[in-house]
Amino acid sequence: MRTTMQSHDNNSTSGLPVAVIGAGPVGLAAAAHLVRRGIAVQVFEAGDDVAAHLQGYGHVRLFSPWRYNIDHAARALLDAEGWSAPDDEQLPTAGEVVQHYLGPLSRTAALAPHIRFRARVNAVTRAGFDKSKTAGRDAAPFLLRVSTPDGIEEHRARAVIDASGTWSQPNPIGLHGLPALGESENAGHIAYGMPDILGAARSRYAGRTVLVVGAGHSAAGNLLALATLAGQAPGTRIVWAVRGTDLRRLFGGGANDGLPARGQIGTRLRALVEAGQLDVRLGFGIRDIVRTPQGLLRIAAEDRSLPAIDGIDEIVAATGARPDLRIASELRLRLDPWLESTDALAPLIDPNEHSCGTVRPHGHRELTQPEPGFYAIGAKSYGRAPNFLMATGYEQARSVVAALAGDMAAADDVQLELPETGVCSVDFARQDAAAAVTASGCCGGPAKADASACCALDETKKAEGKTGCGCKATAPVKAAAPVAEAAPQACCG
Repeated sequence: MRTTMQSHDNNSTSGLPVAVIGAGPVGLAAAAHLVRRGIAVQVFEAGDDVAAHLQGYGHVRLFSPWRYNIDHAARALLDAEGWSAPDDEQLPTAGEVVQHYLGPLSRTAALAPHIRFRARVNAVTRAGFDKSKTAGRDAAPFLLRVSTPDGIEEHRARAVIDASGTWSQPNPIGLHGLPALGESENAGHIAYGMPDILGAARSRYAGRTVLVVGAGHSAAGNLLALATLAGQAPGTRIVWAVRGTDLRRLFGGGANDGLPARGQIGTRLRALVEAGQLDVRLGFGIRDIVRTPQGLLRIAAEDRSLPAIDGIDEIVAATGARPDLRIASELRLRLDPWLESTDALAPLIDPNEHSCGTVRPHGHRELTQPEPGFYAIGAKSYGRAPNFLMATGYEQARSVVAALAGDMAAADDVQLELPETGVCSVDFARQDAAAAVTASGCCGGPAKADASACCALDETKKAEGKTGCGCKATAPVKAAAPVAEAAPQACCG
């Protein structure tokens, strides 16, 4: 083991950098803000290059245009070196974000000296303190244990910003949060996330029967890619297994979505379902995966009254992801018991209540832990909630860095402007009940262009501080699309 040496007292944080875990978009944004404020920073990236997670689905075109994908402090560093910025309204692929933005950012004179690649942080603790010891704890530096090609190193830091994301920790297929029976045994026929179905992985799926599991945007993207492949490769058959029984959340807000490409995903997927091009199995919580003598997979549901899915060649699991909490097991964290985000953030992002993909403005205060100086930002801050957008992480980074700099006015001046989805609640049962309310009620009456159109209108009006579709107005906030508290009588109350 090699320990980095500092000339200061081991129990002092004087002169120590802020450690940033992860050189993805949010980690590099945090580093950019730190550099601009003159704060020493050290970025640890486990991969060989920046944004390993994004590169893993580099073929996927994002539904948010460039203007939502570039951090302001990062842009300033790039502009200072004569960067040629992309068109703000164009939709990049994940790979293009790396190629045209994050790669150049990592090579700027301001950031390049502070990024360590092939440096995986295995654990973070307080130097000289385990989780149970209190006296003097807050004044002690953080200690990071890092795996590198040259062996294990230990680094000290005055604060730690964990922006390592969740993409590398996919949720299992099983219904109970555990792997389905037979999932690990058949791992060779399961791809998690978003494989390059129309490119590098084409031969794996062409002419095969493919099961897609999941009900989020990643699942939708996989289904659309497979439908394109089915039109090109005869014999390609698509089965879609969904735990729930209502697809309206995924179909989304259609024309009411603030990101047209996101709305089009739902619209196109609904057209495929209505045209019968997908074999859709609703309420299908997977219990086990069995390989038959013919070499095909048989997928059985927990509900034994449902017929099994037979004849599957390959499975694409787009079941979301979860944070890896092991590296912080010696730190004092207060996490929401089911989302694994901070307690204060959880009510704003709980997918049991919200599906907007937007949240009320939040920053360092909602991300603060009982362990002073430790913050998880970016997708990891959301825990298991799936509705994270890159711009959210950029504002988190700005607020957290301002707090570390002692600029509390800037840290508290949180402004989050995100596009509406046109969908205001996951609780469609409540939305259905609200449809019985008169047309003047919140979300009452017939939809204008989509099942959620009146919800989008209601939220837009209330964001302006006005009365919505017959509901009580809420105080205006800085977010472009606040998630309203649910009222007993309607879905967007």
